Amino acid sequence: MDDETLKIFAYVNISSYRVRSVKALKGEVKTPTDIARDADIKLNHISKVLSQLKDCGVAVCLNEEAYRGRKYKLTGVGEEIADYLDNLGD
Repeated sequence: MDDETLKIFAYVNISSYRVRSVKALKGEVKTPTDIARDADIKLNHISKVLSQLKDCGVAVCLNEEAYRGRKYKLTGVGEEIADYLDNLGD
């Protein structure tokens, strides 16, 4: 992992919501409702978490123009961080 990815990993890792959201998105495309359910996070917190993940380049919205049914997935850096989180164990 390069220095920039390590900085992003540290940012993700300090929030259990961000960690759980990244793990929930690993290898998949999901709506905020699906992420909230799979990550066991209340739906009212998901939009902020997803905004944070987008801002740091971990996740991307595939249909930003949609008002409902937005789809999110991890970027390459996000997938790398998700793999690293899986290797750390719970």
